[in-house]
Amino acid sequence: MAKEMIAMLLAGGQGSRLYALTQKLAKPAVPFGGKYRIIDFPLSNCVNSGIDTVGILTQYQPMVLNEYIGNGQPWDLDRLYGGVHVLPPYQKASGSDWYKGTANAIYQNIPFIERYDPQYVIILSGDQICKQDYSDFLRFHKEKGAEFSVAVMEVPWDEASRFGLMVADGDDRITEFQEKPKNPKSNLASMGIYIFNWDILKKYLIEDEADPNSENDFGNNIIPNLLKDGRKMYAYHFAGYWKDVGTISSLWEANMEVLDPEHSGIDIFDENWKIYSRNSGMTGHKIGSNAVIENSMITDGCRIDGSIKHSILFSGVRVEKGAKIEDAVVMGKTVIKAGAVVEHCIVAENVVIGENAVVGSMPKGEEHGVATIGSGITIGKGAKIGPNAMVNKNVEDGEEQW
Repeated sequence: MAKEMIAMLLAGGQGSRLYALTQKLAKPAVPFGGKYRIIDFPLSNCVNSGIDTVGILTQYQPMVLNEYIGNGQPWDLDRLYGGVHVLPPYQKASGSDWYKGTANAIYQNIPFIERYDPQYVIILSGDQICKQDYSDFLRFHKEKGAEFSVAVMEVPWDEASRFGLMVADGDDRITEFQEKPKNPKSNLASMGIYIFNWDILKKYLIEDEADPNSENDFGNNIIPNLLKDGRKMYAYHFAGYWKDVGTISSLWEANMEVLDPEHSGIDIFDENWKIYSRNSGMTGHKIGSNAVIENSMITDGCRIDGSIKHSILFSGVRVEKGAKIEDAVVMGKTVIKAGAVVEHCIVAENVVIGENAVVGSMPKGEEHGVATIGSGITIGKGAKIGPNAMVNKNVEDGEEQW
């Protein structure tokens, strides 16, 4: 039975700018918002939009992501026909090849798409935080008689040069595409979310693969070729919450925005558009008599005896008496020892921060960035980790790192 639209989710990103957080896992598997991982958002959008067939294209450090997705049951994607499928790079007889680019990743999986004979294919990014109704996007695509549509957001003109930009006419038909231009003609930033008519996408993927000079990339090759050929291309305006969390600062900001849904627009408690995730399986959290908690998110299995302010604590975090956490993201099973101070930082999973250690809270000149502690790291007693520090190895007692 043919599907009207299936989703192909690009989830192979290395996330090199997140460095300490992505040494052992792919960017879409990075924890977010207390109980989620980044990939929960596009998967939940698919389910909430009525899309029940999703191909997840993995590549870099896929093990954690593969285990997390499993059979897709948490997102109601454990289907007999359709459901969720993890699609690693094609295994050749002579060995395995990484996907050469975003377009090549889809090209290698043409047989998977053909199995469902879809009329439309939506291409999604696995490294964005976004709540979007893809069924409304599809309605727009069909009403315009489009062959290709891209979701866009208006961005401030002084930031437009950071994005791939779509220039469109009064009917939203795309007339030009600019990739991070010095002199932007538009402030309509591409969100990297595309709907194609499948017959058109297949044709251009095959032609692109046959071009030895192609980078096999949607932004650099497929979209310019569609424009050159005068295809019916339209820009779908999206006004909801969207954030590319590809840097430490943007990931930290997005987590902080979860704590202020009225102003930020991201409400993970919205019963009408649920974000689904795999259950941690931990018991409820325990708040001790010495604990002080203000405007924070505390998830399953946490044990709190210290002070928590404007922070997000993931499952199984322990905060001992006298410890202070503020404006911080602390990921699962991390231990903050007595008297430690953790501020304005991201702490990855399974970290131990020693007694009276200080992480991220010490002003030094003009430094005020987000400190980052990688997975499994131990910060010794009395150690000091400054703003902007990226820690990916153990820090000894009393040691300082800036």
